[in-house]
Amino acid sequence: MAALLGSNDLGSLNDVPGDLLGEIKRLEQMFIVEAPKLKEITNHFIDELAKGLSVEGGSIPMNPTWVMTRPTGYETGTFLALDMGGTNLRVCEIILPEAKGEFEIIQSKYRMPEELKTGKAEELWEYVADCLQQFIEYHHEDEKLDTLPLGFTFSYPATQDYIDHGILQRWTKGFDIEGVEGHDVVEQFEAALASRGLPIKLTALINDTTGTLVASAYTDDAMRIGCIFGTGCNAAYVENCGSIPKLADMKLPEDMPMAINCEWGAFDNEHKVLPLTPYDIIIDKESPRPGQQAFEKMVAGLYLGELFRLVLVDLHHNKECIFFHGQDISKLEKAYTLDSSFLSLIEEDPFENLSETHDLFIHKLGITAKKPELELCRRLAELIGTRAARLSSCGVAAICKKKSYASCHVGADGSVFNKYPHFKQRGAVALREILDWHADLKPDPVDIRAAEDGSGVGAAIIAALTIKRIKEGNLAGVRNKEGL
Repeated sequence: MAALLGSNDLGSLNDVPGDLLGEIKRLEQMFIVEAPKLKEITNHFIDELAKGLSVEGGSIPMNPTWVMTRPTGYETGTFLALDMGGTNLRVCEIILPEAKGEFEIIQSKYRMPEELKTGKAEELWEYVADCLQQFIEYHHEDEKLDTLPLGFTFSYPATQDYIDHGILQRWTKGFDIEGVEGHDVVEQFEAALASRGLPIKLTALINDTTGTLVASAYTDDAMRIGCIFGTGCNAAYVENCGSIPKLADMKLPEDMPMAINCEWGAFDNEHKVLPLTPYDIIIDKESPRPGQQAFEKMVAGLYLGELFRLVLVDLHHNKECIFFHGQDISKLEKAYTLDSSFLSLIEEDPFENLSETHDLFIHKLGITAKKPELELCRRLAELIGTRAARLSSCGVAAICKKKSYASCHVGADGSVFNKYPHFKQRGAVALREILDWHADLKPDPVDIRAAEDGSGVGAAIIAALTIKRIKEGNLAGVRNKEGL
């Protein structure tokens, strides 16, 4: 039986021939990001966050969300939450009891029919309203209900002048429904609710990242930043209105809080500081939107597998080394055939002879790889995964420095954070380097930890916070206060 690798043993490179060792060294030079570079990126990130809040704007949109109070953990009431993802529609009923930071949740998932994703606007909203009606009839049969406030997690790029309004900029996640782009999705959604006479009042339209921040802050008083590290990447934090010049004409109190949805995947679209490799440049050039989402293309799960694939194809065609010699690499040559889970499996292979990686290449790609080739693949997966984690920490460090947070908790969600091996630990090491923590300083002052359910619980809490501030007379960013 193959010997198990120790947790820090990356496999011996002694049996790797010189040409492949040279390639490994070349890849290390390309993908390793040292502390001084991380600090340079972080400083530029701080400038870009500020630029996004300015009147002129910048690459990072820094969208005001009209979430204008932090949760105390003592919010109470019964709320609905609707989460419209790419695959499923999730309907939740969330009860916030009097106990601090507690919640009860009932939820149902409904599959989004494929034909809806390219259908018409009316069909989409009719289906969504049908699901809500089914949920209410099932859980509240024969009950006379008061109007239930609803928080709607709509994680598609939308322009929000109000918390209960959102104009869809463009569909993503495989959706292309006519008659929605350029329109207020709330108006269309409310029309479908009204036609059924459902006792529901849309109170807040939110992004999942803002929900992650608020849900995590509801259960944890030290929570200051919400992040998504998944197929895409994003962050949200609370800014003071006095530091948002683009809202100056609204004359809001300078110390009034405003949650900002950064949309930081667009950081450094100008390619000023990010350490791009030739492979990153290919990914950008061949993407549907070249020159956009520069940061996301280096750290998000959607692109990690493609980076890995591009390097392997390049090595195979490289005259300087012998790699996958005599193998049919036609499956490997298909763009986006690998995702970040492929790299996860390689990094998780516990055997010294990398037998699980060997089998993975046979089953997924029809390639029988030799041991030295497997060693290179293992090192490459580590390099790509580590770079993603270290660059991600630059964004977190930038918000901490901008807001002068010496210590705080960061709530993170998404498939890469939750499932990619060592992502959290590698990010923590990078934070320590960027923020110059003393070696003896334990535990880490800025702690990135698993978030609460942002798109369900977060949406409900934001609905509660919105109702509360309306009752207190703060109507900024609320379009329709009737019925609240």
